[in-house]
Amino acid sequence: MIVGVPSEIKQDEYRVALLPVGVEELTAAGHRVLVQKGAGLGSGIADQLYVENGAEIVETAEEVFANAELVVKVKEPQPSEWPMLRADQMLFTYFHFAADEVLTRSVLDTGVTAIAYETLRGPSGDLPLLTPMSEVAGRMSIQEGAKFLERPQEGRGILLGGVPGVPPAHIVILGGGVVGKNAAQIAAGFQADVAILDINVDRLRYLEDIMPANVNTLFSDRHNIREQLQLADLVIGAVLIPGARAPKLVSKADLKLMKPGAVIIDVAVDQGGCIETTRPTTHAEPTYIVDSIVHYCVTNMPGAVGRTSTYALCNVTFPYVLRIANDGLETAATQTPGIAAAVNMHDRQVTNQAVADTFSLAFHPFG
Repeated sequence: MIVGVPSEIKQDEYRVALLPVGVEELTAAGHRVLVQKGAGLGSGIADQLYVENGAEIVETAEEVFANAELVVKVKEPQPSEWPMLRADQMLFTYFHFAADEVLTRSVLDTGVTAIAYETLRGPSGDLPLLTPMSEVAGRMSIQEGAKFLERPQEGRGILLGGVPGVPPAHIVILGGGVVGKNAAQIAAGFQADVAILDINVDRLRYLEDIMPANVNTLFSDRHNIREQLQLADLVIGAVLIPGARAPKLVSKADLKLMKPGAVIIDVAVDQGGCIETTRPTTHAEPTYIVDSIVHYCVTNMPGAVGRTSTYALCNVTFPYVLRIANDGLETAATQTPGIAAAVNMHDRQVTNQAVADTFSLAFHPFG
């Protein structure tokens, strides 16, 4: 099989979808690997390293897409890439279709088989290809929140951990999954006062057991959310419904409850955001203000730490890339049912129930 790796062109995206070691394993298995010139530079990986491990370096993305049977990316295809997709091709990447109807319909029209990292299921029903980026984003959310709480960034001028005689920041985390857990761990290390809200009581019990004393758990309902918003210096949106649009837990009217200069980091923005006032931003222009509340809604947070994120991502994606290349998609999906869950589109049909429901499209199971 011919595997292609184009450069990522989304603004401020520095990750790459394949490491040199992955090239070595693919070529040893008899596959060709095409890597676009400079694709790994944002992650500190020179073209020569790919060449030394068997890759063929090509100049343009057009060459990658025109020749590859399996294209491996990090972020969803951008509008300039849509015309390069074709019906006899597989594209394995993050899509987050439920947040973008134009992307959904445009990719569907190309006929490409869309295999989404974010809906691939592990043996225990987990989301192994989403987990490492959720870990990065959760940890980054506190790092970014600390920065934008500073007064020069139009925040409240709050130090997360406070100092003797001055209370620490109050951090509210909406969602106790991978993002929420990692955000809470970093926030706790800063000695902030942390509250995690979730609707899964068993998950809250688990978090209560593993977190230090400055992290408290609360059941997520409207009363508790509104009460916490009044106390919050920093709010982290960390809600996930796999493949579907995130629920809106904070309305525009709720912002009036918050302190001027408080900060919202909506990590759920890739799935539409869990704050009503969320709109996608970039690392170049990461924030905007609504009703005196600073909003940070960057859609590719882990892209800013490209080297860490690339290695964390490729560690989990590559075994599936190799399996699909070796066995073909249908056989791989039969032998590994979690791969079938990753197929969101095939033969111009939507094969993911949540995506189909979001946009009232017909659903056709894959396989």
